[in-house]
Amino acid sequence: MDKRQRRVAEFIEPFRVRPGSKVTLGKDFDPAFKAGVKKKKKEGVALLAEGVRLLSEYQARLAAQDTWGVLVVLQAMDTAGKDGTIRHLMSGVNAQGVAVHSFKVPSAEELDHDFLWRYPQRLPARPDIGIFSRSHYEEVLVVRVHPENLDRQRLPKASKKGDIAMNALKAMVKASARVRRDGSDAEIAAEEVVVGDVVLLAAGDEVPADGRMIQASSLQTDESGRRTFACGWSPGTT
Repeated sequence: MDKRQRRVAEFIEPFRVRPGSKVTLGKDFDPAFKAGVKKKKKEGVALLAEGVRLLSEYQARLAAQDTWGVLVVLQAMDTAGKDGTIRHLMSGVNAQGVAVHSFKVPSAEELDHDFLWRYPQRLPARPDIGIFSRSHYEEVLVVRVHPENLDRQRLPKASKKGDIAMNALKAMVKASARVRRDGSDAEIAAEEVVVGDVVLLAAGDEVPADGRMIQASSLQTDESGRRTFACGWSPGTT
């Protein structure tokens, strides 16, 4: 690995998230982070060019191995730079091995299926690279702001009661809780919390059960929805 490759590796290291770990964007990542690239625009251009070159090399290895596919998900507001990111980062790869999908207004066929149906249909095959410009999160967010959009899906009346998108996701994702039990910390299913467990909370965690506050520091909660989340935290909250 030469000097420039090491510089690229150092640049992306702070953005890596370890598998299984929890991330709170506002606390764990600084949007003003520049990795030492400040006023030296030439250095930034050189890093981008080297990154594109490496990406092209890695795509060739991906195709030769023919074992894995790669999915890139870009979730951001309008005009946040998703298209520009795709244009710059993918400029050096073979277009035959890349597919970009922008999930806009559902088609008639998509409306005849559940709201998650269209996303697995577009997952990349081995050894291709797939890019989602927006994700299923959009389906959860939009209907909360515009519940009238559910009318286009011609759903049974009974299924429209409550938060349909959130209920569907809750059925897929099993809630968990971090607890201190018998002197050791563990992560368990939220439904397994029992009397005597000490529940440990960090910002963004859902409060899994009723309990008594033992110790807290700058703790705030958000109860605007149907669930309670810890939204402000500093070490020592229990």
